[in-house]
Amino acid sequence: MSKDVEETIVKTSNVRIVGAVAGMGSGLTKVAVGHGFDTVKSRIQVYPGQYNGAIDCFLQIVRKEGPLALYKGATPPAVGWAAIDSVLLGSLHNYRLHLRQYRIFNEPSTSSSSLTRLTILGHGLAGLGAGLTSAFVATPIELLKVKLQLQQQALKADRQFKGPIDCAKQVLRAQGLRGLYRGLAGSLAFRANFFWMFMSIEAMMREVGRLEGTGFAMTEGTANFICGGLGSFAFWFMAIPADNVKNRVFGAPLDTKASVRGVIREIYSTAGVRGFYRGLAPSILRAFPSNACAYYVYEGVLRLLGAEKTRG
Repeated sequence: MSKDVEETIVKTSNVRIVGAVAGMGSGLTKVAVGHGFDTVKSRIQVYPGQYNGAIDCFLQIVRKEGPLALYKGATPPAVGWAAIDSVLLGSLHNYRLHLRQYRIFNEPSTSSSSLTRLTILGHGLAGLGAGLTSAFVATPIELLKVKLQLQQQALKADRQFKGPIDCAKQVLRAQGLRGLYRGLAGSLAFRANFFWMFMSIEAMMREVGRLEGTGFAMTEGTANFICGGLGSFAFWFMAIPADNVKNRVFGAPLDTKASVRGVIREIYSTAGVRGFYRGLAPSILRAFPSNACAYYVYEGVLRLLGAEKTRG
């Protein structure tokens, strides 16, 4: 290994933490932009037949519970998504660095003076590892979020859970610590689909890079915004079945023993394959604005902090 490569590796080792910092900004952005869409999606998935589509669900929530009801359960993700995306995007940053450092899934180098860049598949595998890693943080946070989102009572006094802390206490009292991780298998299956998202983003960023010197060239920030939003479509088309399953498990009453396997059987027996795609419309509507903004913030913070570039 050349001296220049060793110096580059030392430099990247000193900035591994910035991926986590950038992820916090991304997580808060996602909540601000996309939580209302997420509430509609969760209601449609867990209460099939109650709403005639996403628009009807949205109108019923606003009419019966008020517009602020769209942000029920926002406190856990406001705190939690900062933590989740900190782990997701922080580990993504580091998995990319590790793969580059050990020349795993790297493209042939044209120079011995710098680290080679990852293949598109390498970016997908880094996304897969990041998604699985983040599932252990995301599962209890998303479980509390879903339980709070599903409460339909307009008055807070009538609700089973008075807030995220009360919800956590009731889960622990009824099911113990394992209750906060009920549905972990579904969460792992869901978040494994970050493989598709980050592989897609990288593929599109490289296509955008080929526009340099033409009349269609764009700034890196604009490219991050567009590719981050479009890459989320690949994620949701692949992830929505697992999202349905995990949300059904998360939303189950505390006195029931819902399991991923049991929920899969229930969905298939009552609605067939189409049942696994409930909530796709609000997911797609939410996907572009929330993920475009979040990825823009993530990459922007990395540039601001002077992090070693890991996606090129």
